Amino acid sequence: MSTFRVVNIKYHFSTKGAMDFVDLTDEIQSAVSTSGIRNGFVHVFAPHATGILIITENDPALLNDIKNFVEEVIPKRREYQHPSNAHAHLRSVLLPPDRTIPLIGGHVEFGTWQTLFFVETDVYPRKRTVIMQIMGEQ
Repeated sequence: MSTFRVVNIKYHFSTKGAMDFVDLTDEIQSAVSTSGIRNGFVHVFAPHATGILIITENDPALLNDIKNFVEEVIPKRREYQHPSNAHAHLRSVLLPPDRTIPLIGGHVEFGTWQTLFFVETDVYPRKRTVIMQIMGEQ
């Protein structure tokens, strides 16, 4: 008989400043392994107004393309009404602060080339947190 459980884990880290990509993939898998939950899902949430979560390939050229794309869509150097970091807030409006990923057999089911990144959109290095809510059966 399986038991449904919910485990909450916070992970703290620092960023290096604007458009820094922090790979969270290993931390997510570690949290899932620690939780003992075998089948279900992990919901990852970044409780920040200027931080986003993306799932993409961990390729330096692609990450640069993403930086260029985001800068093109919401440029840093533009006149905004909000002082200093309006572009960071607008970037967070377009890209989500959370992701939900299935768990099967105690493993996070990323695709072959998928990596979960926290992306810093703010202008300065920051101390950040993600909350992982792992739910499912043991």
